[in-house]
Amino acid sequence: MRALRTLLLHCSSNSVRGARYSWGVENQAGHEIADALGMLLRRSTRTQLHRRLTEGMGEAVDELTYPVLSTLARTGPRSAADLAPDVGVDRSGVTRRASRLEAAGLIRREPDPADGRAYLLVLTEEGRAAVAELRDRLAAHIMASLSSWPPGEAERFAHDLHRFMTGGPFS
Repeated sequence: MRALRTLLLHCSSNSVRGARYSWGVENQAGHEIADALGMLLRRSTRTQLHRRLTEGMGEAVDELTYPVLSTLARTGPRSAADLAPDVGVDRSGVTRRASRLEAAGLIRREPDPADGRAYLLVLTEEGRAAVAELRDRLAAHIMASLSSWPPGEAERFAHDLHRFMTGGPFS
């Protein structure tokens, strides 16, 4: 508010109207981005996408276990407790999902060198291959949804989204 008062004192009425319009347009873009992110981050949106991506991947790989595999691929070995916030379930939920993945040979448990009571969840070679397949499917799904965009727009969007994620409110 202080900045607006200062602006009012130093500007003519025409430039104040222009400044208010400019701020309103920028704020509208912020609202549109927030709305889009809200839809993107909804658990139901992610679950639906994960279900589509994991079709035919075997009984152990589904919309519930996908986040465990994906997060382990991004972060490396982690305990169930450390993985839980990133996966969006509690430690026992991660443990149940990890047990399914372990039975399928996609992850293994190793003693945590920093804590003799804990175990780390680690991707196996089969787990890394499953993640590679899932990432290829996701990339293909994204590119198919952008196929109607004019040439260069998808690349620009990818660049701008990366810039937003590394320098925006999530960094």
